[in-house]
Parts: sequence; C-alpha cells; structure tokens
Amino acid sequence: MWKEITTIDEWNQLLENSSEKQQVVLKHSTRCPVSSSALEEYDEYLSSEHNQNVDYFLVKVIESRPVSNQIAEDLGVNHASPQIILFKDKKSVWNTSHWSITKKHITAVLD
Repeated sequence: MWKEITTIDEWNQLLENSSEKQQVVLKHSTRCPVSSSALEEYDEYLSSEHNQNVDYFLVKVIESRPVSNQIAEDLGVNHASPQIILFKDKKSVWNTSHWSITKKHITAVLD
C-alpha cells in the first residue's frame, strides 16, 4: 500500500531515496470527487499485482499544502490535484492528473 507523507522532512527523505528506487506520489484533495476517483484507481492498482520495485506515497494537498508545494518546486511539475508523479533520481519521469489517473494507465506506465 501507500504511505501518507505530511512533512517536508518526509518528502526530503523520499527525494533522497529516489536515487536508489523509483517513487510514486499521489497528490490527493480530500474535497474533490475527481480526486476521490483517482484515489480509488490508485488503491485498485496497489491491491492487485503491482510493481514491487517502486515505493508508493500519498500527500493530502489541503492538509499538507507546504509538502505539496515543495513537491511541485523540487520536481518542476506544475501542481494539479489529483496528480500522480513517478520520479527517479530527484526528477519527474512521468506525471498525469485528473481523469487520466486510472488503474489501466498506472499499470501501463509502471509495469
């Protein structure tokens, strides 16, 4: 499953870890129906056969806005919500947002 990150320190650790292993973060808004749908798709992907060589995380964009903003800044990816970002070596490899976040799309990219 995914782990929620809520602090800049946790984010910085993820960024460092990305030099050894790909990381995925889902930026999730707890007030948005599109984001709820994206989270369901993310959970569905993770509850099935999924890429074990990737670490999975979630950031709640309203509750953890400083972390969300730092992710956008560090990876050079304009903020969107919902948004999923795959990164390696402190660089975004792939990202998409809104209705494009589907189990099928995540599977195509990660597997």
